Amino acid sequence: MELMTDLMNFVMPPIILGVLAFFLPPFYLFKFFLAFVSSLFPEDMTNKVVVITGASSGIGEHIAYQYAKKGAYLVLVARREQSLREVAERAKSIGSPDVLVAPADVAKPEDCRQFIEDTINHFGRLDHLVNNAGIANLCMFEEATEITNFNPVMDINFWGSVYPTHFAIQHLKKTGGRIVVNSSAAGWVAMPRMSFYNATKAALIAFYETLRSEFGSEIGITIATPGWIESEMTQGKFLSKEGVMQVEQDIRDVQVSLMPVMHTEECARSIVDAACKRARYVTEPSWFKVLYVLRVFAPELMEWCFRVMYVAGPGRSNHDTLSKKILDAAGAKRLLYPSSIQTDEVKEE
Repeated sequence: MELMTDLMNFVMPPIILGVLAFFLPPFYLFKFFLAFVSSLFPEDMTNKVVVITGASSGIGEHIAYQYAKKGAYLVLVARREQSLREVAERAKSIGSPDVLVAPADVAKPEDCRQFIEDTINHFGRLDHLVNNAGIANLCMFEEATEITNFNPVMDINFWGSVYPTHFAIQHLKKTGGRIVVNSSAAGWVAMPRMSFYNATKAALIAFYETLRSEFGSEIGITIATPGWIESEMTQGKFLSKEGVMQVEQDIRDVQVSLMPVMHTEECARSIVDAACKRARYVTEPSWFKVLYVLRVFAPELMEWCFRVMYVAGPGRSNHDTLSKKILDAAGAKRLLYPSSIQTDEVKEE
C-alpha cells in the first residue's frame, strides 16, 4: 500500500499538469462560448416562482425587487413579518404579479418544510430557491465568554440553507430549477474576528459544490460570494463576544476600514442576473476575486496583512487597530460608506 501511495505521489502531479496543459485552452474556449450564449438568452422569469429567505432587509430584500422587475411570483421568508409585508407591497408595485409572505425561522426545520409546502400549495411550482438568510459574529475567538452562544450563526447561515434545500429538491427537479446561495467572500478570505461566520460560509461553498456533482443538470446552482455590501451587517449589526445581537459601528469601522461598501441594489442585480444566466459563481464587488488569487498563491502574505491591519497588540483595545486609525485619519467614511449604514437604526425584530 505504501509503495502504491509513493508511486501515485510521484506519477500523478506530472500527469495532471500535462492533461491540464492540453485540456484547459479548449475547455475555457467552450466556457466562454457558453457564457456568451447564456448572456444572449437568459432565463425568462416571467410567472416563475422564487422563494427568498432573509428577504426582510439587505441583499435579500433587493433580490426580491430584482426578481419582481422580471415578473416573477415571490415567496418572502424572514422572522420580521411587518418588514416582509412592506417589501411585498413594493415588490408588487414594481412588477411581481403576486407575493406570498411567509414569516418563518430558517433555523427550524419545520418552519422550512412549511414555507416550501405553502409555496407549492399557493403557486403549484418552485423555480428558484434563494438561500440568503444570515447573521454574523464579530469578536476574537479567545474572547468568547460562552462558545455555545454562537450556535445561531451555524444554525441560520448553514442549516438555514440546508433545510429549505432539502424540502425543495423534488419541486426544483420538476421545473429544472435553480438554487441561489448567498455565501460570502468570507468563505475564502478569513478575516480576524469573524471565525464562526467565516466557517459557516466556507461550509456553504463546500456543501453546494458537492450538490453540483449529485444533481448534475437536474438542478442548477449559483453561489454568490459578495464582499462588503450595504446591509445591516455593514451597519454594525453583529453577535458580540457575549453572543448578544447588537449594533456597534466603531467595531464595524475596525473591520471594514477603507474597503468601499457596495450598494445593495447593484449587488442584488448582479446576483439575479448571474442566476438567470446560469452562472456557477458571482462575486461582487468583482475586485474581491483578487483576494482569492492572493489566498491561493500567497496565503502567508494575506495572513500577515490581516494581523498587521486588524489585530491590536497585547493589552490594547480591539478598537486600537491600524485599520481603524487609517480610516479615522483619512476621514473617508462618508466617501466609502453609503449613507444608509452611517446610522445605527435597524429594522425591529
